Amino acid sequence: MLGAVVSIRTTSLLRTSDIANLILMKQSMKTLLAKSVLSVALALAPLAAFALDHTHAGWSALLKKHIVIAADGKSSTARYGEFAKDRAAVKKYIGELEAVTKAEYDGWSKNQKFSFLANLYNAVTIDLMIEHYGKIKSIRDLGYRPWDSVWKKKIFKLFGNEFYLDGLEHEVLRGKGNFDDPRVHYAVNCASTGCPMLGTEALQADKLEAQLNDLEKRFLSDRTRNRYNEATKQLEVSKIYDWFKVDFNSGFKGINTTNDYFAKFAKELSDKPEIQQLIAQGKADIKYLDYDWTLNDAKR
Repeated sequence: MLGAVVSIRTTSLLRTSDIANLILMKQSMKTLLAKSVLSVALALAPLAAFALDHTHAGWSALLKKHIVIAADGKSSTARYGEFAKDRAAVKKYIGELEAVTKAEYDGWSKNQKFSFLANLYNAVTIDLMIEHYGKIKSIRDLGYRPWDSVWKKKIFKLFGNEFYLDGLEHEVLRGKGNFDDPRVHYAVNCASTGCPMLGTEALQADKLEAQLNDLEKRFLSDRTRNRYNEATKQLEVSKIYDWFKVDFNSGFKGINTTNDYFAKFAKELSDKPEIQQLIAQGKADIKYLDYDWTLNDAKR
């Protein structure tokens, strides 16, 4: 009988001990889990903090401040002297874009990618002009021949690699299969009078289609760069359409020839119905104008 009592008490004590151990183990697991969650949160915090702002609000603020739109709304110039006072902000914005990894980029929408690349091109070009402002009259003064071209100098980073403007435009933005959109030529600005205007708002994914269409129409309706000459009976257009005719004849939106492209914008290219009809029918002879490489400086 005594042995049975001792056995029961021992079993009871063992059960109490087991329960205590289970409680301690449970508390330890909770503590470990809490620490693990905290560690993950701390690890992800930098990623959240440095996630790219796809509205590009910082760049828009700088453009609104320093880009001057012409009275007719069809071209623009830059206050490079004033822009220089905000160079730290320009550098900060470029740094944010340079910090983007290929893995992040690959997870974005097509419009987010396009906006990112075009804004990077424009910001780097603006910064280049700021750096040399007062010493040059054209971006080509920094080199334009194959062996010294400013567009081939590695002056910024893309996905951690040293990169260059020509590569960004012709290999990535114009690269076959990437975007296949001729409106890229209205999205990037080469700091020259002959170039399509730089707007006062950064390109943004959710607005991109409307922004590109707007820039396209503004450029084509600018009579200093695209017009019908009644004296010569020729449609005089920017050299851009000659240099990059492969893009404008690529089948984008069903357009396969240069004449077809201009036919779509007959109303932008002329104010006269009879000339609009001529252009719309694809019967206008085309002449490509000389390109104006003069710096698009608001102080000119």
